[in-house]
Amino acid sequence: MRTFRRRTTRTLGLSGAVAAAALLLAACGDDGAMKGMDHDGPAASATAPAASSAAPSASGAFNDADVMFAQMMIPHHEQALEMAKLADGRAEDAGIRTIVAAVEKAQDPEIQKMKSWLKGWGEPESAGMGHSMAGMMTEQDMKKLADAKGKGFDRTFAELMIAHHEGAVEMAKDEQKDGANAEAKALAGEVVRAQTAEIAELRKILDRL
Repeated sequence: MRTFRRRTTRTLGLSGAVAAAALLLAACGDDGAMKGMDHDGPAASATAPAASSAAPSASGAFNDADVMFAQMMIPHHEQALEMAKLADGRAEDAGIRTIVAAVEKAQDPEIQKMKSWLKGWGEPESAGMGHSMAGMMTEQDMKKLADAKGKGFDRTFAELMIAHHEGAVEMAKDEQKDGANAEAKALAGEVVRAQTAEIAELRKILDRL
């Protein structure tokens, strides 16, 4: 009887230990699941960066036309800024100086915006188009502008910037027609609006020079 009692007691003790271990493992599993549901827990922290990094700077869908618009408009804007810088110490007409200020104010922020889009889309900044884009000045054009002063500069600047803006408007209208990204199309609309108005003003300046 004593031997039987000892074995029974030992068996009950082992059964209790197994049950306790099972309960402990279940509790740990529930705790892990709760942590996975908690937005501040390790599981949420591990997945959150991947979700945020997947969103491009320009939200929504985009297509090849959007990419080409940004890749072409960046160097186009950069050349307009180069032309505007040449006005310092050369431009005489107040209207030309006003246009120069407008170009500098609008186009540098637009360049930065388009660069951020391309980065978010995983596309290169350059399409390798160079001077073949509509309205782009040649090296001779830029030299002619740099060599001019006073009214000669004002007239040359107006003539070249009209052609330059017309090229930008043409590219922007293509984006409005063929693009898919809402933000890119909105910027294209702003380019059409602003630069069409500046073309009209530059023509008025030419008439009085």
